[in-house]
Amino acid sequence: MMKLKLLDVKKTYTSGEHVTAVKGVTVGFRQHELVSILGPSGCGKTSLLNIIGGLDQYESGGLLINGISTTKYKEQDWDAYRNHSIGFVFQSYNLIGHQTILQNVEIAMTLSGVKPAERKRRAKQALNEVGLSKHIKKKPNQLSGGQMQRVAIARALVNNPDIILADEPTGALDSHTSDQIMDILKAVSETRLVIMVTHNAEQAETYSDRTIRMLDGQIVSDSDPAHEDEFIEETTSKADKIKIKKTSMSMPSAMMLSLRNLLTKRGRTLTTAFAGSIGIIGVALVLALSNGLSTYLDSMQSSTLSGLPINITAGSVEDTGASAGTTTNLPEYPTQNVIYPFRLDAESQKHTNKITDPFLNYVEDMKTALPNSVSNITFNYGLRLNLLAKGQDTVVDFNKVGDFNGKSYWQQLPENQDLILSQYDLIGEGSQLPTEMNEVALVVDKYNRVEKGFFEKMGITDVQSSYSLTDFVGKTVLKVVPNDVFYTRKSNDLFVAATPDDYSKLYNDPSGTNLQITGILRPKDGANSSLLTEGFAYSSELTKAMLDDSQQSTIAKRQAKTNLDVLSGTPFVDEEARERAEILLGVTTKPIGIDIFPENFEGKEQIKGYLDQYNDERSDADKIIYSDFAEGITSMTKKLLNGITYVLTGFAGISLFVSTVMIGIITYVSVIERTKEIGILRSVGARKRDISRVFNAETIIVGLTAGVLGVGITYMITYPVNLLIQKFADIANIANLSPVHALYLILGSTLLTLIAGVFPSRMAAAKDPVEALRNE
Repeated sequence: MMKLKLLDVKKTYTSGEHVTAVKGVTVGFRQHELVSILGPSGCGKTSLLNIIGGLDQYESGGLLINGISTTKYKEQDWDAYRNHSIGFVFQSYNLIGHQTILQNVEIAMTLSGVKPAERKRRAKQALNEVGLSKHIKKKPNQLSGGQMQRVAIARALVNNPDIILADEPTGALDSHTSDQIMDILKAVSETRLVIMVTHNAEQAETYSDRTIRMLDGQIVSDSDPAHEDEFIEETTSKADKIKIKKTSMSMPSAMMLSLRNLLTKRGRTLTTAFAGSIGIIGVALVLALSNGLSTYLDSMQSSTLSGLPINITAGSVEDTGASAGTTTNLPEYPTQNVIYPFRLDAESQKHTNKITDPFLNYVEDMKTALPNSVSNITFNYGLRLNLLAKGQDTVVDFNKVGDFNGKSYWQQLPENQDLILSQYDLIGEGSQLPTEMNEVALVVDKYNRVEKGFFEKMGITDVQSSYSLTDFVGKTVLKVVPNDVFYTRKSNDLFVAATPDDYSKLYNDPSGTNLQITGILRPKDGANSSLLTEGFAYSSELTKAMLDDSQQSTIAKRQAKTNLDVLSGTPFVDEEARERAEILLGVTTKPIGIDIFPENFEGKEQIKGYLDQYNDERSDADKIIYSDFAEGITSMTKKLLNGITYVLTGFAGISLFVSTVMIGIITYVSVIERTKEIGILRSVGARKRDISRVFNAETIIVGLTAGVLGVGITYMITYPVNLLIQKFADIANIANLSPVHALYLILGSTLLTLIAGVFPSRMAAAKDPVEALRNE
């Protein structure tokens, strides 16, 4: 059992002026006795009691526990001392209102590491000893004053402390109930030390083993003072230091304590959580729309844009690894009135794609290597077809007339008919795809339109407002003329192209190839319409036939043998100009471009990997740079979508920040409301960090509730939002909050409210326990 002794203890308070509450008190207490301290108000009785209980620290002197000085006790040592060695009984009972009386009695044991089942058993036993076993589920406000004081005594006894400190335990009770309480305290004093502060001298004389009187902070009389030989001599040996297990409130205990408090104020808790959820709802809706749009874009790319080809162009292409802006130290967009001349380093800006025979063979092998990934491979040639058109009475060169808008209205169809028909419908009676070299199709837009420039290239000057489909299907309005017919060789080995005066004669010449319009193609509803442009589309059979014919023509053979341009008689300015001339006349039959059409989005990635593998085995100069049109489109769209998402999230984040600040304010109000509870927890040994943990737990619960509420409301809102968007924009499930985002939002809400509660929780922990207990 513990022996207690105070040596010349002094305590001064400063509140506007210095007041010495305890003036050099020296007193000892035996292991078990009931000691009453009497004296008028303000004489220092309660201050002395608080010093003994470790709620308040003395300024000078010493407090000896079993001969061990507490001079070097740290705050955590005092916390452990109060929890294990001291039991407080207060005049105002100091019970926690939102806890049952069983939970009030258990509270000290939650700090000393007692397991839940053992806590409950001991608490029930303590309540049974004070006659309250039938009331364990009641709240304090359901009990009488005497019953509440019995609960306080049970709480003080449950941890089996060595000392019970009672501050006016009967001050608020009637005489009959007071006697009952004093009988309990008297019985307790038979096994431990009970020190009671009271104004009731008659009661003290009746029940006390010893009476101490105080006046002006000093002891003026002691009915049975303890002698020196009853105490252990003071020691400073570390080995003799009292070993007391440090107190600690677990996070689950703090959560339960805070949850019970929040449940007593359900309305305010739910209102606070809902207010906190508003910001979560805003951010969640933005993420839901962003996720839905991103999914929609991915789906569109997979189902529609995957039909766009991967394009490889011979000659100079942009090198993605260099740009003019990266090779200068000058600032972008200068404001000075100055111009800087510079020389473009072509090698750093451009890359030359060399479509060699090995590469062509590699591309051809792609069909075998990736049979389920490649839909079609189209080789584009630079051969200039001698194309004549007869749209009205006159015959014109389709390659020249009406080319002011830069469009040729002339393109080759992919060989894969399934690919074409997956993107386009054949319209008009008898429409069918061209399959032979003498067949072409007319491509229109989704409105059945073709630009007027197309009609001008056909030589139609009087363009009508509309035409019937039958005006085109089955008609022959084009003719390809062979080089040997179109070009005339002169005596000086120069060649002259046919003139407009010759067009009608050449059009009627049987040696040419008449092209019949076999069908009209229009983009499918919702499909990608970038596969073909408006105008004529011819089959690959025509390309093959004209390549063979041109290569065997006189003009091509002559151009292959001379360094002069056979059409102008002038030397070529460089090798690139020579190559262009040979390509146009059919001397060179290598393609100038390749379009690789994937079966699907996954196939596109495999094709790109196949091409990358070719580059891995080549030097930088021999690598082939390709373009993925679909990737470029979706990349730009996603950047725009991400930008919009960031902006909207920022605005939603403002409301989230406001909600977080509000929760911090609510937590601050809770600290003020629960000030007395803070004092009670400190009196039973709670550390400052335990107090912080209680309020952190409260903010975690509110934040978690706000997050769950916000995510739940968002999921409910997305249903009508999706219905409206589907009705007006014909896009299904555009608002789609992913479970991962929902989890992040809940965790984020919890974290933000925890941060918001840091200051209030620290403020709560810093409260003086004595002042907190005085709060009403």
